Amino acid sequence: MRIVIAGGTGFLGGPLAEGYAEEGHDVRVLTRGLKPGESRHDPGTGVPGVTRVGWSPDAGGAWESVLDGADAVVNLAGAGLAEGRWTPQRKALIHDSRIISTKTLAAAIRKASRPPAVFISGSGTGYYGASLTDDVKTESSAAGDDFLARLCVEWEAEAARAASAATRVVTLRTAMVIERRGGALQRLVTPFRFFAGGPVGSGRQYMSWIHRIDWIEMVRWIVETPAVSGAVNASAPAPVTNRQFARALGRALHRPALVPTPGFPLRIALGEMAEALVLTGQRVVPQRALSHGFHFRYPEIDRAFRGIYGES
Repeated sequence: MRIVIAGGTGFLGGPLAEGYAEEGHDVRVLTRGLKPGESRHDPGTGVPGVTRVGWSPDAGGAWESVLDGADAVVNLAGAGLAEGRWTPQRKALIHDSRIISTKTLAAAIRKASRPPAVFISGSGTGYYGASLTDDVKTESSAAGDDFLARLCVEWEAEAARAASAATRVVTLRTAMVIERRGGALQRLVTPFRFFAGGPVGSGRQYMSWIHRIDWIEMVRWIVETPAVSGAVNASAPAPVTNRQFARALGRALHRPALVPTPGFPLRIALGEMAEALVLTGQRVVPQRALSHGFHFRYPEIDRAFRGIYGES
């Protein structure tokens, strides 16, 4: 198969690309590091392996030819949510890096003489809005009305423009992805290393999460499952409260989880980002994936942490 990935060098896109390449698939990673249309094969990734193709997320051009006849296009482009305080300028970057690149990809797909069979475009569980309740959210639940929720609604609407008789569109509402190195877990584990870990804020807010292996396998499953379209929650079937998450992490690291982090200093330090990403959450379940037969390797948080940290 030929798989095209926008945002294929990060925490999620990198291992997704590598896995496909190891199986002998033709992987094209769209990158701003090369001139639009220029291509460069990654040495050591085999044949056909991984080829980086220069693109412009805000304009079409010669790079669009890699979409013609592709089996799947996976859109992971976008600035990190937790890489800086949410100033107006940062929020504009978060918004534009997602909306403009998705609009550009959808337009290129519509123009292709042989459109890809599936377009998998990023979204997030932030779609459901920040919450302190234990209401369960499925793909049919209503959208929220904060910054992230409005962003996800607009993001998904742009992706939907790529849909046609030839191309099905899946918007992947990704929860917090955990793995030993990289991602949110690398930050969360630090206080536990110094015996200072514990719940954050009230500890009652729900944390929806997914092991990175399950996230990668879900993307691959979507590519190979024509019956799946529309929104899909990329989250483990057993979300936990922040307090439960902290205790499970403490057990995995053989550390106590008794030192709470008050919400007030986080609000001072992080502003709006603290409320959206840390002090509130969503209790999201992957109803659509489960109903179509997807199997999770790590459905529960203790099992996930054992997979990440072993018995050490």
